[in-house]
Amino acid sequence: MKLAGIVVAAALALSMSACGSKSSLYGSEPLSVKMVRSEMTRHPSATTLDGIPEGGIKWNYTTGLELLAILDVADTYGIPEMAQYVADYYDAIVREDGSVITYKKSNYNLDHVCPGRPLFALYERTGDERFKAVIDTLYSQLCSHPRNDDGGFWHKKAYPHQMWLDGLYMAEPFYAQYTRDVLSKCENGEELCRQATADIANQFVTVAKHTYDPATGLYRHACDVSREMFWCDKQTGQSKHSWDRAMGWYAMAIVETLQYMDPEGEGAKQMIDILNGIYEVLPKYASPESGMWYQVLELPEREGNYEEATGSIMFIYAMMKGSRLGYLPAEMRAESMRLYEKFVDRFVRLNEDGTISITDCCAVAGLGGSSMRSGDFDYYISEPIIENDCKGVGPFIWASLEYEKEKGMI
Repeated sequence: MKLAGIVVAAALALSMSACGSKSSLYGSEPLSVKMVRSEMTRHPSATTLDGIPEGGIKWNYTTGLELLAILDVADTYGIPEMAQYVADYYDAIVREDGSVITYKKSNYNLDHVCPGRPLFALYERTGDERFKAVIDTLYSQLCSHPRNDDGGFWHKKAYPHQMWLDGLYMAEPFYAQYTRDVLSKCENGEELCRQATADIANQFVTVAKHTYDPATGLYRHACDVSREMFWCDKQTGQSKHSWDRAMGWYAMAIVETLQYMDPEGEGAKQMIDILNGIYEVLPKYASPESGMWYQVLELPEREGNYEEATGSIMFIYAMMKGSRLGYLPAEMRAESMRLYEKFVDRFVRLNEDGTISITDCCAVAGLGGSSMRSGDFDYYISEPIIENDCKGVGPFIWASLEYEKEKGMI
């Protein structure tokens, strides 16, 4: 690790101790690094992340999310064993012919695009054509992915006509990076990029139209454009509630996608407007004590609702990065740093073995499917609450990197 980072981290620990914060969490090591080391201790092989049994392996969006964050820490602080940890997973799951264990294009599942993102960096470093083959396969999935009449991607082939806020994160940052890094270099690249960029922006605008709730200013978890699913409103097609992590995915997706786009383009401006609208209304639903957000976002005071870690850190990370890159007002940068510290106070625990954990993570939530998930309030608060869910760990690592940049630790 860089010596400057260690020195500043130690100084920050003393400063936060004076403020009464959990200074022992910081110690002499940045929290981004500490979290990665903790995860590598809990999971010596990345193949077991997200509860995958030892000896198994799965092409999984949650694994891909966390590994991309780990790779960023490896690069930021120059820690080769972390980069190797990521590479080992992809070496294991990508076959010699460029096919992927457990991936089937014919399933047309947007979740399965997300774990392809680290492959851009791995291909650039290694030149391994297996990785380029996977990248191209995932793009080809998007090219033929089922859509609604307005162009919106179905969340999965198994969920016809449904758009979920989650799906924007799963597909669009990959799609935008492919557009910038691959399509731009093709013959007729300018036109290909123009078409792809318009399509990407349309996904965000379309899902916003389908899921926006004017009564709350929030976005519902999902919609069924056909109005056929049992969980949807027969007039609007919307699901019943605004789930915090669904909106967290959406906010992160906007920021992570915009970084590959011209912010002055028409589509990017529409996305920036949506992002600013989200952050105008979010404070209304935060806990006045902790500053964090609740599992069922629009009902913070309802009995049984709880402050949930994964959605909260997604909101904080997107706010941090969005304000740094100019998509959100600059004054939000300081507020995002304050909220990060409050997140650490509320959700991050130092364990006896020196590792750290994130508490109060919703394990999973969805709609319909084989278990007929209703999407009502009782459903959302009934899902298991766990620790160190990948969907919280990845954004926490990124938020920690943003914090460490701001504090001069990097």
